[in-house]
Amino acid sequence: MHPEDPIAFGAPSLPALRAATADLSFLQGRGYAPTSSRKVVGDRYALTLRQRDAVARCACDDQRAQARKASMLPASALRAQTLRVDGFNVLTTLEVALGGGIVLLARDGTLRDIAGVHGTYRMVQETVLTLEVLARLARDLSVHRCVFLFDRPVSNSGRLRALVDEQARVNGWPFESHVVPDPDDDLVQSADIVASADGAVLDRCVRWFNLARACVQSYVPSARIVDLSRE
Repeated sequence: MHPEDPIAFGAPSLPALRAATADLSFLQGRGYAPTSSRKVVGDRYALTLRQRDAVARCACDDQRAQARKASMLPASALRAQTLRVDGFNVLTTLEVALGGGIVLLARDGTLRDIAGVHGTYRMVQETVLTLEVLARLARDLSVHRCVFLFDRPVSNSGRLRALVDEQARVNGWPFESHVVPDPDDDLVQSADIVASADGAVLDRCVRWFNLARACVQSYVPSARIVDLSRE
């Protein structure tokens, strides 16, 4: 866990974080510029940089939140289906949850980690365990196949693809993985069920499953979830 998180995301901080998330969502819904509205909200509530990042990750105006929830499928819809997975997006959130870090419950119902991936990724102690959790969910929900897509520009994407393929081969998991220039394009155009918490993907894909949250709820009972989905 990040050293400032126990205070920054402890119970005394939650009212301000939830109010800031609601305010930023309100401004988003009225077309205010993202950078300036984040600064205004962050300054108003005297948020730290990490708190501001968390609020930005969780904010979502009412119309978008409702549309995303409307296109989300229940777990029962995954039976015998192919799940196309936004690789780094899903894996990093589960790695954080399994490692005891803070994960955020956003206004659209997804779980997100605070930082996300911005060009750099390194495998951690929880990476293989994350794949095991995903394999367990695929088995329990009778998923036909999971296709992981990793961003080519992100460092170590090739190594992660090789790890997924190796673990799938050794364990007989229904996984395959690909390194692609931009997973977003593939995800939003796919006829398969999409697994992502990326708002830009959720706003454009036809149907999706809340994979990271389903895994955490079912298999990571000790996860440190900070709920910024409500005021």
